[in-house]
Amino acid sequence: MMRKALITILIALITLGSISRPVLAAPTPAGSGEKNAAEKRRLFREGARLWPVYCNTCHNARPGSEKAPYEWDMIMMHMRTVGNIPPQDANAILEYLKTR
Repeated sequence: MMRKALITILIALITLGSISRPVLAAPTPAGSGEKNAAEKRRLFREGARLWPVYCNTCHNARPGSEKAPYEWDMIMMHMRTVGNIPPQDANAILEYLKTR
């Protein structure tokens, strides 16, 4: 019974990952390096502000290098669902997790 539930959860996460990826990582137009860098800094600051609001109540801070970027993507997709985190906040938190 437990194994069946685990398989169902894994399938749901994989499905969410294939559906939700564009929401978490939108493509950027070519030639927007400086604008993109400024946006990344803004997202990082916003993620640093939001992390304690959504995450700190249950999780200790961890260095971004602890996980690969794709792992942070999967974790954030799962936690976005569990924590009912709005997409714009999830993007900011994800940038914060990957950058620090």
